[in-house]
Amino acid sequence: MHRHLAVLRARPYAFVLVLVVALVIANAVVRPSFLAPAQWPALLGTLAPFAILGMASTPPVLGGGGVDLSVGPLATLVNCVLVSVLLPHGLGGPLVSIPLLLLLGVGVGAVNGVLVAIVRLDPVITTLGSLFVLTGAALKIAATPRDTGRSWTTDLAGLMGGWFPGALLTMAAPAVLWLGLRRTAFVRNLYAVGGDDAASFSAGVNVTAVRIGTYAIAGLFASIGGIALTALIQSSDSSLGTTYALVALAAVSLGGTSLAGGTGGVLGSFLGACGIFLLQELLSATGASSNYVQLAYGVLLVLGVILGATLARGKKKEVLA
Repeated sequence: MHRHLAVLRARPYAFVLVLVVALVIANAVVRPSFLAPAQWPALLGTLAPFAILGMASTPPVLGGGGVDLSVGPLATLVNCVLVSVLLPHGLGGPLVSIPLLLLLGVGVGAVNGVLVAIVRLDPVITTLGSLFVLTGAALKIAATPRDTGRSWTTDLAGLMGGWFPGALLTMAAPAVLWLGLRRTAFVRNLYAVGGDDAASFSAGVNVTAVRIGTYAIAGLFASIGGIALTALIQSSDSSLGTTYALVALAAVSLGGTSLAGGTGGVLGSFLGACGIFLLQELLSATGASSNYVQLAYGVLLVLGVILGATLARGKKKEVLA
């Protein structure tokens, strides 16, 4: 038992990695065509919003700034802005729309960060308020769904150039950005702040700037998730924000990131999102009611919280010893 906990503390994503492998096998048994190469582009396209929003939720939690409930609604707002505003007005080309959408995400994230880190509002209340504001804005912009038509987003959930799964590009974007950040002092400071913000402050780390930065990064990743969502559904849809907010939080928790901060990472959240997606696919393949999908999200969230709390207690005992 102690050996297993030691492995989980060293590799917090180990549990969800085993779960993902088991779910892949289960899906292949229930539906043999699941692993057929022809299915991969569509499967990856469906996975992409799950995975990207799971990664988007991770930095604020790692930095001890609390959960960000607004990433799902922000992704749907980006989707609605792209489909219902930019594309119809001739601004939907990738060279124009991508920078605008990313700036929108960074701006919303930075506002959340300022409210949490400077104004000292509770992170849950702050981002819950953002959830309602963003959902309302998306409803105002796209009261009824609107199709994209043929656009540059079309192949991002299918095949690009007839052979490359476009979803790999959208999922790789936040991963590459995070790997780049890991080469800087920012991520080291982020983990330090999440582990002990008082000690980090005493060591000269700008705790406020780090926490604002984590929310800005969350917003940036959420914008990429909104583009992936647009590629998947090929329309505007303002009703998906709450669902994806729950999925993102469950992915972070299941992936081994401690909600107290300082432990975990983007890889674990990506695997957590994969686990949720694979479980959803398995339930669908077995003909289970859609009501069980929401139940599964809740169970996985609780399981992840229990796992994170167990690892945190074990880490605290090691420090005290």
